[in-house]
Amino acid sequence: MLVNLQGPWDPIFGRLGLILQYQYNNPVIFFAFELSLVGGAIALFWLTCAGKWRTLWSDWLTTVDHKKIGVMYIIVGLVMLFRGFFDAVMIRTQQAMAVGASSPGFMGAAHGYLPPYHLDQVFTAHGMIMILLAVTPILVGIMNIVVPLQIGARDMAYPYLNALGLWLTVSAAALVMISLFVGDFSHAGWVGLIPLTELPYSPGVGVDYWIWSIQIGSVGTTLGAVNLIATIIKMRAPGMTWGRVPVFSWTTLATNIIALTSFPVLGVTLALLTFDRYLGTHFFTASLGGDLMMYTNLFWIWGHPEVYFVVLPAFGMISEIVPTFSQKTLFGYVTMVVASMAIAAVSWSVWLHHFFTMGAGPNVNAYFSIATMLVGIPTGVKVFNWLFTMYRGRLRFDTPMLWAIGTIFLLISGGMTGMMLAVPAINYIVHNSVFVIAHFHNMFLLVAYAAFAGVTFWFPKVFGFKLDERLGKRFFWSFTLGSIMVFIPMYILGFMGMTRRLDYISHPAWYPLILAELVGVGFYAVSVFFFLAQVVVSIRNRHDLRVGADAWGTSRSLEWGTHSPVPFYNFAVTPMVHARDEWAWRRENKLDSLKPDHYVDIHMPKNTMVPLILGMLSLVLGFALIWRIWWLAGLSFLAIIVAIVVRSFEKDTGYIIPAAEVAAMEQDYLDRAREVESAGEKVGGGAVGGGVPAASRAPWNKLKGD
Repeated sequence: MLVNLQGPWDPIFGRLGLILQYQYNNPVIFFAFELSLVGGAIALFWLTCAGKWRTLWSDWLTTVDHKKIGVMYIIVGLVMLFRGFFDAVMIRTQQAMAVGASSPGFMGAAHGYLPPYHLDQVFTAHGMIMILLAVTPILVGIMNIVVPLQIGARDMAYPYLNALGLWLTVSAAALVMISLFVGDFSHAGWVGLIPLTELPYSPGVGVDYWIWSIQIGSVGTTLGAVNLIATIIKMRAPGMTWGRVPVFSWTTLATNIIALTSFPVLGVTLALLTFDRYLGTHFFTASLGGDLMMYTNLFWIWGHPEVYFVVLPAFGMISEIVPTFSQKTLFGYVTMVVASMAIAAVSWSVWLHHFFTMGAGPNVNAYFSIATMLVGIPTGVKVFNWLFTMYRGRLRFDTPMLWAIGTIFLLISGGMTGMMLAVPAINYIVHNSVFVIAHFHNMFLLVAYAAFAGVTFWFPKVFGFKLDERLGKRFFWSFTLGSIMVFIPMYILGFMGMTRRLDYISHPAWYPLILAELVGVGFYAVSVFFFLAQVVVSIRNRHDLRVGADAWGTSRSLEWGTHSPVPFYNFAVTPMVHARDEWAWRRENKLDSLKPDHYVDIHMPKNTMVPLILGMLSLVLGFALIWRIWWLAGLSFLAIIVAIVVRSFEKDTGYIIPAAEVAAMEQDYLDRAREVESAGEKVGGGAVGGGVPAASRAPWNKLKGD
């Protein structure tokens, strides 16, 4: 039986009558609404004037190409990253303005400009967006682009499922953005603190937005995990034994095993909370036979493996970038692989260190403390391997390498503070302080550094030209200054006793450090400017920044053995793998020609609009469930079932590219490569980093094809 709710409800519009009770005169929300409206209008105007609607539909919205899906994942992640950044700016500025009893208040706030309830929503949205809708999509996007190329596959194992995962993620992000203007968002923290998320404490729709956006996004992530695991296991090119799989693909495998086994736990946890809110059960209601600590345990059984879900791909990217710019093979390949799998295994046994203070007893705390410290062993192995790879290497400090080195420094500092928090005695002292927040951001910052390294590193492979180096380095240094200025003061404030989620600062002694954090936010804002400038300038100068197959000249793995930009069929013929660092091996053995002696027909999947339709129907379903518009929820759910059934009868899901057509397209790519080669050192930004054009040096018939 459905729970009786406070406030208006009717059979047609559900709880939408609640909108009349929300305040829409807040300038912050009004500014966000105007920004979205203007941005949307500009995008629509440009698409119409440039005649890009057909291209948008056929090349992007209905595509099943893993590279384009990966690019769209990254775009979604970057958009949400900017949204999360704005939330962070609001948190820092509110705390800087609300210090001491005499600090003035604006826009209805007693101090600062954000009333407590609004600030609660801002930090909840910030945490949830940054973890699940910014970092995660960017990493999934990079895995989507790189893994099939690294293992020599045409596409993912399930291209249709891949597109569906993307559009479910888009729907989840859209729900969070809609909550800005229609209703409100959860105020219970990104972890959904019990009992704040229970109906008596949150009778509005904010928690429902939080629940359904995570649920829909989690389904997308789980589908993506199935797809990546199947792709790595079943679609490796001939000769690519497990001992030759690149480290990034190994970490992708470990990551998605974590995702496949942990995200369903989150789904079940939120389903139980949904039952409490919608059906009146009491799984987490302590006063009515439930157990609120059960929620905390279940949430963190997903929550801590999620940390490694985002960290392991970062480790994989660094393991590809450091050897490229050290011009050496990776030190300790086998130990790297073992360490990745060990981290994935241990990730399941450390969740309780998030709440040592629950009072589980010394034996339980000791177990989880030791288990947490064990993570330091394989992580330390990785750090030493990267350092030994750089040792006596011919180092180049291109932008990806700068981000990679920054990642290693952040891993060391985050790891050391993590070891401190693994000690229950220390954890009791700093629990719920901003020291924990600084550590947490430290770890996610390293993921962000690695993601920027990965995007810069593989960008030329996808688009055929590099990002501007000069602006890229300015982006790196301003971002690094921001990180130093924000999080070192935050560590100190944690030791001084500042607790998290404060809307008012009662201790004036903290003010100088809070101001220092604000200066750091200013550096972050400067870094955003340099990032946008880097993208714009690079697109404008793309002809001068063109590269050949090997954009960096010293790349090592198989993805650099095809054209830049990569054709939609990836490889003209399926490559035969001979070595762990296949492209480096071919380069050394003069077998780096991209022209085979003959071409064969290629089978490719067809584009389809069904994933897009399912994604949009999921958005409607989520919105209807949030506002309890039951007829709309039923209708959209039925439409989802019908779309899936209709698609299941579709047999004509692929097509053949004749060999002659492949040859013609390849000739265009080879002509482009010769043009890049003839441009010499100017193209690609330098002699060494300028890339190795696709020159024909040896007959392809030494390699086996399709």
